Amino acid sequence: MTTYDFTIVLATPKELTIELADRLYASQCDDATPSQHCGVVQIGFSREATDLESAIRSAIANVMAAGCTVERVQIESDAPLLRI
Repeated sequence: MTTYDFTIVLATPKELTIELADRLYASQCDDATPSQHCGVVQIGFSREATDLESAIRSAIANVMAAGCTVERVQIESDAPLLRI
């Protein structure tokens, strides 16, 4: 298995609370770190899976099981920039 890092940005709820963090943990998001920035709740994942798609699909399912609505998934590339 490989560990994949990505962030899920929520449409709702708009506020990170202790209750939300507890619901996420109970929904198998124990490999995630929730945070809030400028009124947007984000959940950073480091998820083990056979491939990136499986990692993202399982994380979205877990987040939705916690009662959240996903707006988008962000993936940051570690690949070096090509300079010409």
